[in-house]
Formats: sequence, C-alpha cells, structure tokens
Amino acid sequence: MPRYALLVEYHGAPFAGWQRQTDQPSVQGAIEAALAKLEPREHAIAAAGRTDAGVHATGQVAHCDMERDWDPFRLSEALNYHLKPAPVAILKCAVVADDWHARFDALERRYLFRLMSRRAPLTFEAGQMWQVKHPLDAQAMQAGADHLIGHHDFTTFRSTICQAKSPVKTLDELRVEVVPRDIGTEYRFHVRARSFLHNQVRSFVGTLERVGAGSWRPDDVEAALAAKDRSACGPVSPPHGLYLAGVEYPDDPFV
Repeated sequence: MPRYALLVEYHGAPFAGWQRQTDQPSVQGAIEAALAKLEPREHAIAAAGRTDAGVHATGQVAHCDMERDWDPFRLSEALNYHLKPAPVAILKCAVVADDWHARFDALERRYLFRLMSRRAPLTFEAGQMWQVKHPLDAQAMQAGADHLIGHHDFTTFRSTICQAKSPVKTLDELRVEVVPRDIGTEYRFHVRARSFLHNQVRSFVGTLERVGAGSWRPDDVEAALAAKDRSACGPVSPPHGLYLAGVEYPDDPFV
C-alpha cells in the first residue's frame, strides 16, 4: 500500500481537536471520511501533533496509506473536494517510504500564538487570535520567555491531564514578535521544540501575558519554572490564538 504525506491546514473552531472522536467532529475524522469517499473502507491516519479543540494549523503533517497508486496532485485535489465545506485543506501531498511516519520521524515542531492588544472588538479576525484590551510590554515578555528556553522540567507549564512520561523537554525558541497594526498591536509568539507537553504553549503565553501587563515580573517566570508545580503557572491562554505552524523532518517530503 503506497504511503502519502499530507500537508494540512485547518481552522480549529468547529472541531473537538485533531484526534478522532466518537461523538464530536475532529480534523482526523474529517480527513478519514474524505479518504473513504475515494477508497471505501476504514482509514486510519497519523499526524505530527494532536492539536486541542479550537487550535488551528497552517502546517500540520499527516500520512495515509492507500490501495491505489494515486498521483499526489490528484489525491490532494480529490480530498479537498470531499472535505468541503469543512475548514480543512490539503495544501500538498507527496509519496513517501512505506515506513515513513508523520509523528515519529519529526525532528521539530513549530507553533505560533497570535495575541492582539486593542480596545475595539475583533471582527474579521475574531476566533483567530486572543484579544486583550490593555497594552503589553514586549521587552518584559521576552525577558520572561528567555527563562524558559533550554532543557528544563516543565511541570509548571503542562496540563494536569498531560500523558507524557516525563515533564522534561528542551525548548529551542520562544520569541516575541511585535507587529504594529492600523488599530492595535499584534504580538506573535514563535515557539520551537522537538516535542511539547499538553497545554505547554498556551501556558507559556498566558503566563507571559501577565508579565506584559505588569502583573508579573520577568523573574517571576523563572521562579514559576523552578517551582515545578502546576499551581505556580499563570492563566492558560485560550486555544483560538494557537497555530501548529510547521514540522521539520530529516528530508522535507514536500520538496
């Protein structure tokens, strides 16, 4: 059975997350249903990361096994036809080795979190970023973020229901970018690591927002990390600002 890598984009609002659910819509379920329209049988696909309910993706990667030898372009076109009207799109499709795995072969995952500071409600970008009404100090947020970069026990910044065997991870990048807008200021948090704990990025951003607002000092982030205690974390940011932005592999399957 030939194996195909899929580069997937989706708006997370209608879904209970990536992972297949028995009684709720999921991104995985939507793609598997579309595959069943092409080859009527049960399909099981795997992805690089299991995003939570409401989380978006611009660079999710998954793989599927087909019985027919599909031209990759025709397969992506057919899937996009059958995915309508769900807000899911197959951006690219490529043939990969039979043992290639979207999750286990990944070297790095990149996330983006978008936060908007402005008084007026969001209209066109509602549901695509977290909005706060108060100004934020980007330099203070970056100073707090710098304490998190590196190899640490991230118990403070993971959900109590996280199923990872260890809270120890290496965070390669946590960078705060300021994007001035006509009305308001957007803050983009670029986060990069080989793997992440459940709610880790949203816990980072919610905590750093408190630093930017002046409720926390940058050094308080270091103290929270050292506490290794979930109760020391700041508020967890909402899911609709978070995007799985990309996945790196030893060889890019889409080149």
